[in-house]
Amino acid sequence: MDIATYLEEDIGRGDITTLLTVPDTVGVAEIVCEEDCVVAGLAEATEVFRIVGGDVETFCVDGERVSAGTRILTVTGSLRGLITGERTALNFLMQMSGIATATRRAVELAEGKIIVAATRKTTPGFGEFQKKAVALGGGDTHRPALDSMIMIKDNHIKACGSVMNAMMKVSDAPFFIKKEVEVTSLQDAVVAAEMGADIIMPDNMGPVATGEVRDHVKAINPRILIEASGNIRPENIPDYIGKADIVSMGYLTHSTPSVQFSMDII
Repeated sequence: MDIATYLEEDIGRGDITTLLTVPDTVGVAEIVCEEDCVVAGLAEATEVFRIVGGDVETFCVDGERVSAGTRILTVTGSLRGLITGERTALNFLMQMSGIATATRRAVELAEGKIIVAATRKTTPGFGEFQKKAVALGGGDTHRPALDSMIMIKDNHIKACGSVMNAMMKVSDAPFFIKKEVEVTSLQDAVVAAEMGADIIMPDNMGPVATGEVRDHVKAINPRILIEASGNIRPENIPDYIGKADIVSMGYLTHSTPSVQFSMDII
């Protein structure tokens, strides 16, 4: 979806309150961040105001850390247009900055020793912006869609009967397509490694068992990546350092709190 579609969805047949109460004059508004955060969604908010006829001046950039009380932009234009676009612009800023801020915290806790990645647990229609916010926070977006790589998960394995059967079925895939396999046991991890997996994901196995998987898999092929997944939050990322190469966190896109921003006419 493009930005105009989100704005149209919010406006519906017309902003009747603004049309009835706000004079048809030029005005100026400012948006202030109310919490310490990593800003994300600034480009999207700017586009919202452009669509409604506003001229935006920004005072920071996406991906920048700012303190509570920071003015991040001012916008000049039709007062009606500014008020009509307010909520859509703020929604982008609030949700994307929340994701970017949580991601930055996770990356800092990883200390450069483990990759912090998102997942496909995104909001339909908004996943592109959620993944962008992860990247602005310093994380890896992982696969954007199902056609990005082969990722054999639990239901694929159940449908095939075993990890071995699933790996056999993808054995003829083009060499440039990476193969990732979700496992829940050391035995399945070894099978996947021996059959050519590029990435092995111990799912909900915890840091100790994940470390055991890593040791056995790296002995088979040191280039195979280990991606820990399942109930990972920023605070337990350090537990996986030295035990996984990647931590993937659905939390980043489905559970992070929004950051508060406010817009006021000045």
